[in-house]
Amino acid sequence: MSEIKKRILLLLAHPSQHRSEVNIPLFEAAKSIEGVTAVDLYGEYPRFDINIEREQQRLIDHDIVIFQFPLYWYSTPAILKEWQDLVLEYGFAYGADGVALKNKLFLCALSAGGKEDAYKSQGYNHFTIRQLLAPLEQTASLTGMRYLPPLALFGARTAIEDNRMSFYINNWQRLLKALVEDRLDLRKAAKLDKLNDQLDSIIRGE
Repeated sequence: MSEIKKRILLLLAHPSQHRSEVNIPLFEAAKSIEGVTAVDLYGEYPRFDINIEREQQRLIDHDIVIFQFPLYWYSTPAILKEWQDLVLEYGFAYGADGVALKNKLFLCALSAGGKEDAYKSQGYNHFTIRQLLAPLEQTASLTGMRYLPPLALFGARTAIEDNRMSFYINNWQRLLKALVEDRLDLRKAAKLDKLNDQLDSIIRGE
């Protein structure tokens, strides 16, 4: 049994789960990791009636916050924006007395339909994944959280037929275990554009 040093709050936002080929398998794989609290936001709040007090307590109770979602129009699905608007209140997440999230880790685990080479200045999306997630990086900064680059699954539409899912699930579980056991080189990881191909160099003690 692994030693739990850090507790992870994983918030899944996928509005079309019956069509999900990658996010739901990744979400189910995360549930098997001790120390991970996995929350399906659309499942808990189908009418967007988010329980602010419960969500804030969840944040307080965990050391690491992960948003998991399919990239929708270069941003998050709607419920994650609603969650941020309601839960990250002044006086809780920011402002003079808003220090509840200070020093917690934050990162995104996302799927993108386009191939990896589409997410660069010369690609048809013109920006890297990290650049596209700049509003979330700034949210982490304002709330005092430590931002880590995203773990991104590119080419999500063909991941199954290309037999890439077992590779992604293995890397996803490696990352979650390393975070729980506090074995990630945070300084080195923070400088990356994405965590994808660098797990061997940033995970200690494997």
